[in-house]
Amino acid sequence: MKDVRIIEIKESVFADNDRDADALRAELAGKGVFLLNLMSAPGSGKTTTLTRTIEALKDELRIGVMEADIDSDVDAKTIAATGVKAIQLHTGGMCHLDADMTRQGINALGVEDVDLAILENVGNLVCPAEFDTGASANVMILSVPEGHDKPLKYPLMFEVCEAVLINKIDVLPYFDFDMTQVEEHIHMRNPNAVIFPISAKTGEGIEAWANWLADKVRGARQNAIS
Repeated sequence: MKDVRIIEIKESVFADNDRDADALRAELAGKGVFLLNLMSAPGSGKTTTLTRTIEALKDELRIGVMEADIDSDVDAKTIAATGVKAIQLHTGGMCHLDADMTRQGINALGVEDVDLAILENVGNLVCPAEFDTGASANVMILSVPEGHDKPLKYPLMFEVCEAVLINKIDVLPYFDFDMTQVEEHIHMRNPNAVIFPISAKTGEGIEAWANWLADKVRGARQNAIS
């Protein structure tokens, strides 16, 4: 019986995307633009956290936001109301964005007058973590109601993120959520991850997170100048 050829399609797709992502990252770095890829499950408070972040940084940084969803323009309208440039990306049913889709968003947004471009990825803890978007940094939000075991169940999401925001700490008294355990679980997956406990509702912890992000953006601009 003849041997059957085996084609590693998944590996090829990821390899092509990784090359596209590296090229986009280099282009943005050359322009001094910092691209943040913000990920989380649905309902974690991404848009509210993003609104708080914009409020903290918009007087210092020029910000543009790409809102990715399967449908609707609800989030883009919410972000546009903060006064920053915002566009909506529809993924056509796909549960993630890849580098080419992100490039299309960047081109539509226009980054000539942007220091910080933010991609609010599709709400999902699996697919978005698998595809490099060309971002300068990946950050994810884990909300208290989701439980402290999520780093054990969705390891890749926590492995690829530089920072993890633990949102909705204002409801900690009402949920069986162990902050010490979640920090241990996160650092088991990613020892270098920076953890920010926040409440997007009350604003608690936002300043520390915003300062961290602003430092990253300033570093990107300085590297582009030098």
